[in-house]
Amino acid sequence: MAETQSFLFEIGCEEMPAAPLMNAVRQLPGLLTRGLDVAGLAYGDVRVVSSPRRLALLATVATETEAVHEVKRGPAANIAFDAEGVPTKAAEGFARKCGVSADALVRRVDEDGREYVFAEKDIPAAPALPLLSKLCYDIIANLEWPNYRSQRWGSTHETFVRPIRWICALLGEEVVPVSYADVVSGNTTRGHRVLAPGEHVVAKPEAYEQVLEAAGVLSEERRRAVIAEGIARIEAERGGAHVDTPKKVLDEVVNLCEWPTVLVGTFDEEFLNVPHEIICESMLSNQRYFPIYDAAGALTREFVVVSNGRPECAERIIDGNERVVRARLYDAKFFYDEDLKVPLEELRSRLADVAFQEKLGSVLQKSERIEDLSLAIAHEARVGAHAASDAQRAAHFAKADLVSSAVIEFTSQQGVMGGYYAKAAGESDEVAAAIRDHYRPRFAGDELPEGIAGCIVAVADKLDTIAGMFAIGEPPTGSKDPFALRRSAIGVLNILRARLGCGYEELVQPALEAYAEQGIEFDIDATKAAVCTFIKGRMEQMARDEGLAPDTVAAVSAGSVSAPVDYFALAHALEDARQGDAETFDNLATAYARASHLADASLGVEVDEALMGASERALLSASDAARDAVAHALEKKNFPALIAALAALRAPIDRFFDDVMVMDEDIALRENRLRLLNRFEAVFAGVANIGELARKK
Repeated sequence: MAETQSFLFEIGCEEMPAAPLMNAVRQLPGLLTRGLDVAGLAYGDVRVVSSPRRLALLATVATETEAVHEVKRGPAANIAFDAEGVPTKAAEGFARKCGVSADALVRRVDEDGREYVFAEKDIPAAPALPLLSKLCYDIIANLEWPNYRSQRWGSTHETFVRPIRWICALLGEEVVPVSYADVVSGNTTRGHRVLAPGEHVVAKPEAYEQVLEAAGVLSEERRRAVIAEGIARIEAERGGAHVDTPKKVLDEVVNLCEWPTVLVGTFDEEFLNVPHEIICESMLSNQRYFPIYDAAGALTREFVVVSNGRPECAERIIDGNERVVRARLYDAKFFYDEDLKVPLEELRSRLADVAFQEKLGSVLQKSERIEDLSLAIAHEARVGAHAASDAQRAAHFAKADLVSSAVIEFTSQQGVMGGYYAKAAGESDEVAAAIRDHYRPRFAGDELPEGIAGCIVAVADKLDTIAGMFAIGEPPTGSKDPFALRRSAIGVLNILRARLGCGYEELVQPALEAYAEQGIEFDIDATKAAVCTFIKGRMEQMARDEGLAPDTVAAVSAGSVSAPVDYFALAHALEDARQGDAETFDNLATAYARASHLADASLGVEVDEALMGASERALLSASDAARDAVAHALEKKNFPALIAALAALRAPIDRFFDDVMVMDEDIALRENRLRLLNRFEAVFAGVANIGELARKK
């Protein structure tokens, strides 16, 4: 085995934005290992070191490839050579392909007892340095920068996300020759722009990170740890305070500095009178400052800033950042104060000039539709007059804040600001909360609206969008879902399941009728069927995501239980029963599938007991008892009892098929038995197609 040495490859450039930097870090290990595999160089663990000005790879790499004795089998000897032993075209073609002469081909008997020609070639070991030179160039050239335009510099056409200023490439203590866009590799790196500017020699790859740290540059892991320690100290010093560090912003901050220093700044107390959501949004999105909340959860005047400058200049750095945040927060306060001067009804009226969708009209029209739909949802969910009134009022103003200055500036606060404006206008707490929450759930795992009124408006808003897009023939297709209809459908199902308890099928009709009344022409029955199928498909996927077996989902989906809370309860009850007694349900499923195949619905379910034997009468009695038990269980929504009633039919249906010839030559007996099977099958109708459980997995 070849000797190994440590390997370092560092690309030094102008400061990269955090997003492309993190994306490149994910690509680098694969680019290196795939390249080493192709080159035939053995290697050990690969490590990535990154900062805003550098991307580096550390690994152990063989100093040369392994020598190889290559043997390739060709055509049979009688094909490769003629009777005089002269190589044929087949032999010459094989030899040429293998890079040897036809005279060098060897004849011998292979394991199958036949004689073949073989090409044998010794490939000597190749030194690693030239291979690594090419590999390093390829790594730079093959890094991808989605959503970012690469830049050119110097006199060549090579590009990178930011201009490359140096390349440090070492195999042991030897420089790996690399040239890219007029930049030539060496054994030096560069330190922090302020703390240790200029070049710093890296004697060998093992010393690389120590050289960086001495030059004011920490690895991504060390920067993250330093920031976490600083934030923990700040929280402890303030007796249970909490620093809000959203992952996306924290990742960005970690990758915007090379030597982080965690500092605390303050802003004027007057800004605490502004909704904390836009204060925090301004600090997080514009300046990457982290707000500090006290132990009671209230926003404080303090915020955390992560500096990349000299720690001894902390006071000046804090002062500069406080000046910046003061200007930003004045803007946020101005927007909020100006919005409060405009009545909600006037804001709402401006929605007439805002397009919802080209074919579906304005946002004001959407507002009117969800107001009407909210009443229909309240009726189906039987929430009471007070909640229905709150929902209607909240729906009336739900979209008004879209034209407010604060939401135009801070788009992620739509709904939230509407809740503040509603409260300031004298609306009830319930109405304000419903306006605030009606976009929830906004993503997987997001919280549902707190109040019933908010749940109603959220369902109305999401269902209106789904219905409208289907009405104009623009449902989601493949990966294209510009209006996030799949996410909306899942949100509707989660709210109906957890909070409102009603079904979705009853709500699709009024949602579509609102569009018909608006003058949009479409086939309402066909569109309703398409919308219901779409939502049901989302519900089935949710059930499978919860771990329910696909055949259990298929069985329950074949029934008429569609209200989400009942659908999931029935599916889980069936799944639990199957796991508890798999044999019973396997046999019942097989018997049901057989009965369903034989049954003839045209004959009806009225039977003549006088024509029955003991097994038939037992099945009749069991079917009637199960029918009554299922009906009672459905009424009480006792799904375990319902499944138990169906399971009780296993023994009598098994006995029936064991003892009875259904397709008897006597027509009267045959039809009576078929009616009995119809009666048995009717017990399951509307509940589940148990026959699905008999299908091969």
